[in-house]
Amino acid sequence: MKIKINRYINNEHMIEEFEINNNNLLKALLEIKNQTDPSLAFRCGCKSGICGSCAMRVNGVEKLACKSIINENDLIEPIKNRVVIKDLVVDTSRETIELKKVLSKTNTKINEEISKNDIQLIDVQSNCILCNSCYSSCPIYEVNQEFLGPFVLTKALRYINDKKSISNIDILSNIQSNGIWDCTLCSACTLVCPQNIDPKNDIMQLQNISVQNGFENPNLKQFDMSFDNDDFGGFNPNGF
Repeated sequence: MKIKINRYINNEHMIEEFEINNNNLLKALLEIKNQTDPSLAFRCGCKSGICGSCAMRVNGVEKLACKSIINENDLIEPIKNRVVIKDLVVDTSRETIELKKVLSKTNTKINEEISKNDIQLIDVQSNCILCNSCYSSCPIYEVNQEFLGPFVLTKALRYINDKKSISNIDILSNIQSNGIWDCTLCSACTLVCPQNIDPKNDIMQLQNISVQNGFENPNLKQFDMSFDNDDFGGFNPNGF
């Protein structure tokens, strides 16, 4: 079976074809590196879908290599919206930096008792493996890389819902600009998450929590909600 890999060498992209025997993508890449071309660059760690380091695109869709079955002539590429270092290896440092900023003032109640229900409330968001698939698929991040993005906002909700957290307002303040109100709720991030997390829904929850705590959607300020007779072509909506 043959697959194609979009490689990045000496500041140039090139599609290269390889003959492989494995139909698991990560095993195929290891086969190529060990038997055909030791210069092929990619990341992998746990090899079991837990670390998230082997995220890449298969025919334009974000996947974890260790969990992906490939077919004849599949095109393998690095995830999008990232600086490519070499081949399938990209720089993923920015989002972890942004995450630290958002959670910079997080403090916890040491003696707070935690129930099973409290744990369940943050369980899904805690499963995020920071694979960056959501950023690769995000159309907003593609045009605005100041956007905090899906997994940073998912992690923000996790800490806001944490019963031990005493920093909710600080976290909410940190996600207002280039954050929750910039998302178009397109669900692209949700569709590619290997952990079945729903960042779109998380962002909607953060919007509701923000409003409940006195924050406003800045986009609404652009609309003039006042009316006069001219808005109705001279017709008086009150009937006189």
